[in-house]
Amino acid sequence: MRLEFDDQDKKERRIRGLILGSWLVLFLMVAVLAGSKLYTGFKAKQLAKEAAENEEETVLNSQALAKMKSVEELIQTYYYLDETETERLEEGVFDGMMGALEDPYSVYYTQEELQEQLADNEGVFFGIGAYISIDKVSGFPFVSGLIEGAPAEGAGLRPDDVIYQVDGVDTYGMTLNDVVSIVRGEEGSTVTLNIIRGNENFDVDVVRAKVTSETAKGEMLEDDIGYIQISEFADVTVDQFTEAYAVLKGKGAKALILDLRGNPGGLLSAAVDISRQILPEGLIVYTEDKQGKREEYTCDGTRKIEIPMVVLVNGGSASAAEIVTGAIKDHGVGTVMGTTTYGKGIVQKIYSLSDGSAIKLTVSAYYTPNGTNIHETGIEPDVEVLFDAEAYYAEESVDNQLEAAKEYLKKQMK
Repeated sequence: MRLEFDDQDKKERRIRGLILGSWLVLFLMVAVLAGSKLYTGFKAKQLAKEAAENEEETVLNSQALAKMKSVEELIQTYYYLDETETERLEEGVFDGMMGALEDPYSVYYTQEELQEQLADNEGVFFGIGAYISIDKVSGFPFVSGLIEGAPAEGAGLRPDDVIYQVDGVDTYGMTLNDVVSIVRGEEGSTVTLNIIRGNENFDVDVVRAKVTSETAKGEMLEDDIGYIQISEFADVTVDQFTEAYAVLKGKGAKALILDLRGNPGGLLSAAVDISRQILPEGLIVYTEDKQGKREEYTCDGTRKIEIPMVVLVNGGSASAAEIVTGAIKDHGVGTVMGTTTYGKGIVQKIYSLSDGSAIKLTVSAYYTPNGTNIHETGIEPDVEVLFDAEAYYAEESVDNQLEAAKEYLKKQMK
């Protein structure tokens, strides 16, 4: 009986164990499922939060796009003054994004503006034939240089003339790109510039024309002094400089004046290639981007200039002109004369977009061979010579800075 009882007890305990085990398995399954669901929900919320945070970090998030769409609809529905094309609004968005950088050198180009810019680099454009810069203090554009024989020179414009208005539109606060765009136009059309010159204020009508810029030209002055003026650094400049320099050397030049006054700059590549024709072995310039990546441009020194040289500069000498000036000064192969340069020590690069438009962005800073960044400070001359405008525009025109350079070189040649 006892044995029989024990068997029954074991059987009951075995059944209870199976039931309890089943409940435990079921509980564990429920717990796992619940935990999985909770984790999935938590993960989903985390991913959504990260997506929202990432979206907030980009300008074109869903909220901004919806807002832009609302603004567009309001303009199209209620704007009174004129019909606003979608294309104009689209361009305005891109202009606004670039304007928000508060960098006058970073701009948006429409397809037409890009083609004009590329034509500039080739030394051919439709306009008045004046180089324009923005005065850093006043914010107004001014004439930094003139192309010989071009309409601007014929109309009587002068370097340092302040352009107060273009066709009645105030220029204060405009970017350089905006000013150049409204000054240029179809060949044969007329643009009216309101000019401030000293205490005078007057209008000048200039007929636009096709301008082919002779960016580098040379001549032999008295006392075997060679003279080369570079008005900008375009694609054509390297060949023009090379030819002018070769002619002067062939004529036996014993000294050289390199005139970079009023030169607003241009292509870094052109500045480097010209520098390689006169500098000793070593650095010409180097650039550094926001990641600290350094790119060096060097010279092998095989064509180092062996005669005395003066580089003439002024407040209109900028960018690529300052690269050449800074390299010559740091290497000690020439004397910088005139007044302090403009001070543009940053580099821009054009990025083409899929529809044929483009943006030009400031991508790096440049440094002279001695490691100097001249942005917003400029390059001080070794010998300061202030420009005498009264003497230059007198009946018997005298360029006192050029005369000072010639006198200095005569002493160096003895």
